[in-house]
Amino acid sequence: MRGGQTIVRNDKILYPELSYQINGVLMDVAKTLGGGHKENYYGNACAVGFTKRQISFQREVYVPLTYEDEKVGKYFVDFLIENKIILELKRGQFISSSVIEQTKQYLVAKNLKLGIIGCFTYNGVVIKRVVNEY
Repeated sequence: MRGGQTIVRNDKILYPELSYQINGVLMDVAKTLGGGHKENYYGNACAVGFTKRQISFQREVYVPLTYEDEKVGKYFVDFLIENKIILELKRGQFISSSVIEQTKQYLVAKNLKLGIIGCFTYNGVVIKRVVNEY
């Protein structure tokens, strides 16, 4: 207990330090740019933030969808951070269930465990973690 608050540690949180750094970039971008911009502009700003913080990333990463070793579709994820976390950027007032499901599909296709959705609003950024529990 610290300052009247109970501190809960969860050792099962995936990539806590890297997630914290990604969230920091998202919050800095939202605070600096504000709301109403195109998703691509937020992506460009996040790329600058990741580069300055020396966080390795790839943008618009191609992810094939396969069935019985045959390609049946393709996805492009906004960011792949350190080959561990998929980051999807959106804008609007909330994160829809279809965006969450889409991110889960990306995780399955790429065989990764964690996705983060950053939704830029006029009031800041809404951040949602999506876990692939395969």
